Amino acid sequence: MRRVYLDYAATSPVRPEVRELMAEVMADAWGNPSSLHYAGRAARAVVDRARSQVAALLGCRPRDIIFTGSGSEADNLALKGVAWAYRDRGRHIVTTAVEHQAVLRACAALERDGFEVTYVPVDASGRVDPDDVARALRPDTILVSVMLVNNEVGTVQPVAEIARYARERGVLVHTDAVQAAGVLPIDVDELGVDLLSLSAHKMGGPKGVGALFVRPGTQLLPLVDGGGQERRLRAGTENTPAIAGFGLAAELAAAERAGRAARLRRLRDRLESGILDRVLGARVHGAGVQRAPHITNVLLPGITADTLLIQLDLAGVAASSGSACSAGSPEPSHVLQAMGLSEEEAFASVRFSMGAETTEEDIDHVVELLPGAVERARRARAAGLRPAGA
Repeated sequence: MRRVYLDYAATSPVRPEVRELMAEVMADAWGNPSSLHYAGRAARAVVDRARSQVAALLGCRPRDIIFTGSGSEADNLALKGVAWAYRDRGRHIVTTAVEHQAVLRACAALERDGFEVTYVPVDASGRVDPDDVARALRPDTILVSVMLVNNEVGTVQPVAEIARYARERGVLVHTDAVQAAGVLPIDVDELGVDLLSLSAHKMGGPKGVGALFVRPGTQLLPLVDGGGQERRLRAGTENTPAIAGFGLAAELAAAERAGRAARLRRLRDRLESGILDRVLGARVHGAGVQRAPHITNVLLPGITADTLLIQLDLAGVAASSGSACSAGSPEPSHVLQAMGLSEEEAFASVRFSMGAETTEEDIDHVVELLPGAVERARRARAAGLRPAGA
């Protein structure tokens, strides 16, 4: 059976070069990076090199990068770390209704801790209006958090414009750039952000390692107390092999980004055109606005996404109904609902996301088999059949 993986927004395969480097580091640089002897120095050199590689991807200094255990941890460190550090200045945070759950649930936790959060709405394309963010700012606002690329529909948010408004008011700005890295150019100074989150496994690196850019002068309190690692902001012995893999993945992503972005855009357009031509009533969410080149989210009326995804999996195709972090949830996508879709429309939407190994032949194969899979899913829904656990 031909297998086609179109769920890169959930995770990407680890690049062969990254796997090889990580194996070398486990064998040769196994020491504790905080130790002063030869084994520790070897590990420290690996971590320092990776920090420089990640910093180069963002156009910042190596010392501005804090390694974390994931993109979600980086988001939590940004939001909670700022909130706790600046709570005497204010207790108001502004974010959007379409953020990743790592941000939304961190905000919910802060609300339980006495903070106030304003959730700015988005339009039908999933884009937030910078003027709406500006209107949400208050004298006690300490942080704005707006993702750079939406993980479910690919909409690119106007983070630089939002950051200009926030800076005029002395408000810090965080952006979750997990889905942007490797497909969009990222420069923290051009964006004007104070904090930016990344995750290695979305760009061909390993799982279990992320990073947070922290602009000099930005105060944070740590989530985990312990040793003095990562400028005392992330206690715990560094995961040297994973950090090394992250660094190399970031370097390769930066070198290949422009060419890859153009190729992914062609593949995405080819897929969307094929679906719209062959599936009656299909509609692309967010079409007409700036989107990341590797993500498309499509409404396929008359189906239940979980049923279609099972049909696709049986045919060897991997896709998703949205964020992997919300997989199995009985609730419709909060992103699609914020864009004005009904529950039925949200449950009938499927996300396809492409990456380094996706080919035109893969896209043509999916376009060829999708109409039959949709028809089977429609018949199943009409007959009242549901996937197990639904």
